[in-house]
Amino acid sequence: MPKINLFEEITAWKESREFNRDIYRITNRGLFEKDFDLKRQIRRASVSISSNIAEGFERNTDKEFIYYLYVAKASAGEVRSQLYLSYDLEYIAENDFLELKSKIENVSKMLSGFIKYLEKRD
Repeated sequence: MPKINLFEEITAWKESREFNRDIYRITNRGLFEKDFDLKRQIRRASVSISSNIAEGFERNTDKEFIYYLYVAKASAGEVRSQLYLSYDLEYIAENDFLELKSKIENVSKMLSGFIKYLEKRD
């Protein structure tokens, strides 16, 4: 079994990875599959969340880490807006929309909590 490091224990990162899988699955079906621009944009914004958490973790200071967590949080807001558009265009069903919206809101809350923790630590 591979050794788990501290990075892999960041809950927001783990949840954002799961969310990425959900976004890739849902954008590969129905009308969503044919809207290449929105499909690409929501995927990029979703991947940006986990990527920025990872990049920030690799930085040398909490200050830099916090910056990247804010960027990840901003990407979560972008995804949330794109989910509303996807729902409005009837690319996703209401139950999928509500589930994904809840997940991304949870990731955003985790990022906020992590940011506050790191800011207090300084």
